[in-house]
Amino acid sequence: MDDQNKNLILATALSFLVILGWTVFFAPPPAPEDPNAPAQVEQTAPDGGVAAVPGAADGTTAATPGAAQTVGGAPTGEVDAVADAPRVSIDTPDLQGSISLIGGRIDDLSLKSYHETLDPESEIVRLLAPVGSQSPYYALHGWAPGAGLEAGDVPGTDTEWTVAEGSTLTTDTPIVLEWESPTGLVFRRSISVDENYMFSIDQSVENPTDQTLRAAPYGIIARHGLPDLANFFILHEGVVGMADGSLTEEEYDRLAESDVNPTLGAPGTVLEDVQEGWIGFTDKYWMTTLIPTAGEVTKQVTLYQPGPNIYQTQLIYPTAEIAPGQTVSNTSLLFAGAKEWETIKAYEEAGIPGFLDSIDWGMFFFLTKPIFAVLHWLNGVLGNMGWSIIALTFCIKALLFPLAYKSYVSMAKMKELQPEMEKLKERAGDDRQKLQQEMMKLYRDKKVNPAAGCLPILLQIPIFFSLYKVIFVTIELRHAPWIGWLRDLSAPDPTSILNLFGLLPYAPPGPDSFLAILSLGVLPILLGISMFLQQKLNPAPADKTQAMIFAWMPWVFMFMLGRFASGLVLYWITNNTITFIQQYTIMRSQGYKPDVFGNITRTFRRKKTEAE
Repeated sequence: MDDQNKNLILATALSFLVILGWTVFFAPPPAPEDPNAPAQVEQTAPDGGVAAVPGAADGTTAATPGAAQTVGGAPTGEVDAVADAPRVSIDTPDLQGSISLIGGRIDDLSLKSYHETLDPESEIVRLLAPVGSQSPYYALHGWAPGAGLEAGDVPGTDTEWTVAEGSTLTTDTPIVLEWESPTGLVFRRSISVDENYMFSIDQSVENPTDQTLRAAPYGIIARHGLPDLANFFILHEGVVGMADGSLTEEEYDRLAESDVNPTLGAPGTVLEDVQEGWIGFTDKYWMTTLIPTAGEVTKQVTLYQPGPNIYQTQLIYPTAEIAPGQTVSNTSLLFAGAKEWETIKAYEEAGIPGFLDSIDWGMFFFLTKPIFAVLHWLNGVLGNMGWSIIALTFCIKALLFPLAYKSYVSMAKMKELQPEMEKLKERAGDDRQKLQQEMMKLYRDKKVNPAAGCLPILLQIPIFFSLYKVIFVTIELRHAPWIGWLRDLSAPDPTSILNLFGLLPYAPPGPDSFLAILSLGVLPILLGISMFLQQKLNPAPADKTQAMIFAWMPWVFMFMLGRFASGLVLYWITNNTITFIQQYTIMRSQGYKPDVFGNITRTFRRKKTEAE
């Protein structure tokens, strides 16, 4: 038994160290820089920063050197003009907001189905905001001037568009913006949106001149300043993208601290000749992503402007040649909304490669993906995430039952050997080596494997972390109720023993208080009790130090997990309860009759006697 518990403690500790080490040392590296990429065109940003629009994806320089055009912000002194610009409303079942006619940027977007808090009267979640607001975050599209064109010949971010068609952008009514350059070029931008969160931007330029011109279409997502972050080590927040089957994840601080890219003249990366992919920014639950037309070769750019503190992702299309009298167009997609599994999955099936990986499945993706798929299916059947977590626990325990059966049989035999092991301890005295040898001989004679109980526990560790990841990152668990006081399974149990679970007329200490660790809710206390009862079925360690450690473990875990998501604590309570029932039943079938409550009573009596 001594070896069994040593193996258990060692396996648990090693599992935590492996996960921590992978997170710290083996996170995906940033995309490689390309020193041979074409020179950029520097363009004036709001407060003197540089927003680089690189050359086209085909390697040609799309813009005239020295062109002055703002990309990623408003022109100096025109912040109010952008915020207060004439606008076209957006109104769909899931979205509301507006499009600024200054630059034609999508910079005001809120999600109708999601509130900031559990209060249905609270503000709905705002995803995008214009320059001049507290946290500017927006998408803009345009054309970088190439041969035969100058900056004033193409619309910039300070260009005021006119509405040619439509008055409000809905799922049934697109809008068309139009602008004519001083040289007679006619630019049109048609914007439509589906019933979820996908915008389609169709840009065209008509060349009525007698010269062949060149221009490269692009899309940009810009974020001013560092956003409010969850800042938890298992969650990725920042740049997310897919390039030819390779997932790119880069945190904001890593982007800001990266080396200056010679192509961009600022920290960032350039990926040339991307055949299939997308790029954007992801938060815990929300995402904004640029997606090219299927089959288009593009250039993916990430950029940090240190001066104005702006983070950007860019998608640059091949330079288009516009012959006299010809109209050239480009269509791209923009996802701006919630990372709903069903919605993202449908977009991936419709032709966006790897789009489901925009949800942060983590290092155990081979477990988190199927676990969530089953949980989502169960929720569709049961209509409640709490009951779905309980049902999922039953499914996992059923899959692991063959291994668990062997483990519980072994533990029953170990229980039977307890009297003989006590005699061995008395005979060996302080000679630990002799005790180990005698115990190993006893195991061989009785054909008992003391390590048989480790494998189910080792399998439970990645499953536990995978479920924790699922509950933490998936929006389907956000504000998902179960029963009674549990109205958000992604948040800790809101009750507290410090005010007798709401019976006393004062609020429990908040999460920032040093008393928060003592503010145990109903679920964490039930977790400690369930672990304690389950532990009573297991053989006691021969070593007194180990026995003391194991005796304290249920209560240590109760406090450790007290502030974890209630959905995760619910899973563990259910898991412990099923394990207790399985183990109790199997031990009785093996001829051993566990006296759990008798053991507990005798333990308390012994401690009382010792105290007296």
